[in-house]
Order: sequence, then C-alpha cells, then structure tokens
Amino acid sequence: MPLLSSPRKGRRLIIWLHCCGTLLAHSCTAPGNCVSLPCTFTPNIIGKCNRACNALALLQTVAAHPETRTPFLEAEIPLYLFPFLKTTSEAKSFEYLRVTSLGVLAKVDDTEAVKFLLKNEVIPLCLRIMGTGSELSKTVATFIVQKIMLDEVGLQHICATPECFFEAANVLANMVVALAEQPSTRLLKHVIHCYIRLMDDPRAYAGLRTHLPEALRNGTFDNCLRDDPAAKHVLQKLLDKLAGPTGGAPHPCPGPAAGRSHGGPAQAGPSHTP
Repeated sequence: MPLLSSPRKGRRLIIWLHCCGTLLAHSCTAPGNCVSLPCTFTPNIIGKCNRACNALALLQTVAAHPETRTPFLEAEIPLYLFPFLKTTSEAKSFEYLRVTSLGVLAKVDDTEAVKFLLKNEVIPLCLRIMGTGSELSKTVATFIVQKIMLDEVGLQHICATPECFFEAANVLANMVVALAEQPSTRLLKHVIHCYIRLMDDPRAYAGLRTHLPEALRNGTFDNCLRDDPAAKHVLQKLLDKLAGPTGGAPHPCPGPAAGRSHGGPAQAGPSHTP
C-alpha cells in the first residue's frame, strides 16, 4: 500500500500487477472470502474484510489509469464487486467493502465505461445504496450516478422511460427530505448536480419543474450552505435553471409529489417515446 503514495512507483506497480495477473487473483478470492461471512465478526473475519479492501484499493488505481482501464473493463473485473454492493449488513466491515467497491466504479468515467456500467445495471445498485446506505456510501454512489449522467449516453438511459426517470427522481427527492433533517453539504452538492444534469433533458425538465423538492426552493438549506460558497452557487444555478425557459419541453401532467416513495404514481416526466 505505501507504493501507491508514489505516482511513479504506483504507475509501475499497477501495470506489473495487471500483466502478471496478480490483481485478478486477489479480485477473485476477495468476494469468495467475504460474501459468505456471518454476521458475527471475529478478528479473523475482520482481517479477511481488510484484505479485500486492500485488493479493492489496488483496483481503484487500475480503474483510474488510462493504460489499464480498458483491459480492466474488457475482463469484466467490476462484476466481482457486485456481491459487495448488494450486501445490506450495516456492520462497519461490510460498509468499508461497499464504499471501497464504489470507489472503484467512481474511477471509471469515459463513454465506453459508462456503457459497461449501464449494461450491467450499476444504476439500480447505486440508487439502492443512495436510499439506504451510510452518508459516505450514499455520497460515493450519488457521485457515480452523477458521472454517468454527465455522459450523454447515461443521461439518455435514465430519461428513456418514465419508469427509469422516476426511479432516479424519487430516490433523489427522498434524499433531499432526509438531508433537510440531517444535513450533509458534501452529499447535498452531488444531489443538486444530479438535478442540474437531469434538467438538460427536456422531458425530465418538464417533470422536475413542478416536482422539484420544496426544500430546495424555500431556503431550508441556507444554514447548511452558509459557509460553503461553492455549494450555494450550485443551488442557485439549479434554481436559475428551474426558472428559465422550458426550451420546448412538453408541459408536465400531474405526477407524484416530491419525496413520494417508489411505489407512487409516475405520470409526469419523460414520455415513453423520445
């Protein structure tokens, strides 16, 4: 791990690891060691989780490097992370595994990578974590969704159908409600960035114009953002965009109230046809 603190040594290390297959071996053994872990944690079990987290930290470096990112995806190594992302245990060791696994996906951000993540349904996994995880895992998962949406392919995917759009919009709205009670400036900024990007789609804009959470409009977060000018600027950008012209977007029909649970109706927003 100390090698990763040196960019030059780290670069040589990750290429060597990739070429000789050592990293893949760690990736394959880590899920097998940890997915079947019992809920009662012993020093031995915690040690296995720590070992897995160390292997995942190396994967983050491989995913971020331009020379190894493509082979990393072609080998479908991120699929080995899914068992960690699907765990629901609130134990700290499992939370570390989730956050570190999310950190690997957060390093992948070009169009081909986005297509890979969409094909393997990473967005539903992230949305579940955004709704139920710890503050840190929610923050990283929201950041991943934000990065996916920044790519045009990702935005089109989320806004392709009312079901996809409202699955994401409802999770974001519920997060805003929760953040009004337990503020987190870092997490709130990522949520706002997601809303701003969604508004680049005319159909999503039409739905959000009438169903954006009221807490983002009425000054609820003024105290939370008081000492963060950058975050205040992001929120103001969202409100300015909300007040702007529709750009030819269709008028929204009645839909779910902001913050409604996933089971609510979803009439407004993107239509079934582009």
